[in-house]
Amino acid sequence: MSIRLAKARRIVVKIGSALIVEPAKGAVKGRWLASLVEDIAAIRNEGGEVIVVSSGAIALGRRNLDLAAKPLRLEESQAAAAVGQIALAHAWSEALRKRGIVAAQVLVTLKDTEERRRYLNARSTLTTLLGRGAVPVINENDTVATAEIRYGDNDRLAARVATMMSADCLVLLSDVDGLYTADPGLDGATHIPEVRDLTAEIEAMAGRPVSGVGSGGMITKIEAAKIALAAGCNMVVASGHEQHPLRRILDGARCTWFLAKASPLQSRKRWIAGTLVPMGRLVIDQGAAGALARGKSLLPAGVRRIEGSFARGDAVSIVSEIGEEIARGLVAYDMGDARRIAGLKSSEIGEALGFRGRDEMVHRDDLVLMGMERA
Repeated sequence: MSIRLAKARRIVVKIGSALIVEPAKGAVKGRWLASLVEDIAAIRNEGGEVIVVSSGAIALGRRNLDLAAKPLRLEESQAAAAVGQIALAHAWSEALRKRGIVAAQVLVTLKDTEERRRYLNARSTLTTLLGRGAVPVINENDTVATAEIRYGDNDRLAARVATMMSADCLVLLSDVDGLYTADPGLDGATHIPEVRDLTAEIEAMAGRPVSGVGSGGMITKIEAAKIALAAGCNMVVASGHEQHPLRRILDGARCTWFLAKASPLQSRKRWIAGTLVPMGRLVIDQGAAGALARGKSLLPAGVRRIEGSFARGDAVSIVSEIGEEIARGLVAYDMGDARRIAGLKSSEIGEALGFRGRDEMVHRDDLVLMGMERA
């Protein structure tokens, strides 16, 4: 089963607070973090891309504010996060720098992954960072967000990031080495190495939070699995207590794999083609239609007419001049701006809009050919 991680080209790795922070000292576990970064560097050397979702800001910041010995109110958690985010970002930056890797801090909330306009902005930023060779380190923005703190240790946020980025695999490094039929501390609990269907029985096996530092538990991991698997992303839950946790998964350490029934690309295409309701139509010329058939993006130059009312990030129908639907996709411009640049070359967009927008009206990653989908 470790071959699944080895074959994944884009991986999201989520680290819980209890793994990265030493509770007694309220400090980052330097040696453990260095070993994880070594694993990340090895994956990158094999051509993979890695995005990190790191908890730990609240756990790092609370001691500096003399909040270490008591349960925190919501506003105290947010204050601790404001202090801890600085230390957490510095630790990741230094650890990655020693491996010759540029770290990029990205603060997000669940809404950034759920609202399409913000989703497109976040996705474009992360895609650019990966293309430039950086490792995005996503921190939950607990200083302004409340849902993640209340919900539990950001497993769901990591799953949303994996979905947004069409990742092949989501790795949840945790206190436990996978899913058990009951509390693993009880006699008779059996480890489950593989889950193909999230049945009611599987959901019933999830227990209460088990960490004294983080707030997540198996319940939140099951919720994360629902999100990831629906997007075609495999998910693995593994213990992160030992050094080199990713290498251990590759070497066959005990863990639980949650397996998707389709690939990320297939799931994304189905979502665009079959779930989203088109808010408008882009009428394109024959040359643009041919470019789409060859796997290209839709450029403004090929757009002849725009119909309907839509905002950036909305789904639109892309049709030929005789009205045949060719494709559907997520449009990169509001209706007004789209009309201003329709028919223009990409080099003319800045002058028409007064700012340098994206070259594509609909990027190929956000587009599905309807004929191929029906086939």
